[in-house]
Amino acid sequence: MRVETILNRVQKQPGFVYGTIRCIQAHGAGALEVEVRGRAGRRPTCSGCGQPGPGYDTLPPRQYEFVPLWGLAVFFSYARRRVDCRTCGVRAETVPWAEGKHHLTTTYAWFLAQWAKRLSWTEVAAVFRTTWEHVFAAVEMAVTWGQAHRDVTGITAIGIDEIQWHRGHHYLTLVYQLDVGRKRLLRRWR
Repeated sequence: MRVETILNRVQKQPGFVYGTIRCIQAHGAGALEVEVRGRAGRRPTCSGCGQPGPGYDTLPPRQYEFVPLWGLAVFFSYARRRVDCRTCGVRAETVPWAEGKHHLTTTYAWFLAQWAKRLSWTEVAAVFRTTWEHVFAAVEMAVTWGQAHRDVTGITAIGIDEIQWHRGHHYLTLVYQLDVGRKRLLRRWR
């Protein structure tokens, strides 16, 4: 089975196709670079309003880190198109595999965040040949998503605590849910 076929089965990208796949050197080891192209006839989508618009030109190719396959790092290489949007003006297009200016694909960020629950962030970075900063960004993305989708209905008991987190007078204020059978951190402030 070809790598392109595997990627289409596990990570299909609507409006985009996988092109040439090359072996490269990255992080001191072998890696796969997967060229991604916009589907012919499909207009790019504005990152501001999400509406398709006419293509303006392309930015230089950029690499997005994807989940490793067979111990090899995988990078999507894509030259984002700029959109001449009627509403927002000239903007870079939005891509379905990454948010904003992140160099990690969303799939890989969730993958790293799951592993960061089981291992230290340094170990996760070493095992998957990425940086500690990428693991941190993945965990931060997962925490932000969790806070935005948190259900706080039905809370009957809370606890508030203040802990010192640095020398001097630097404290964190923590608010916990303390219901029977459900204890969790709800909010923290510096």
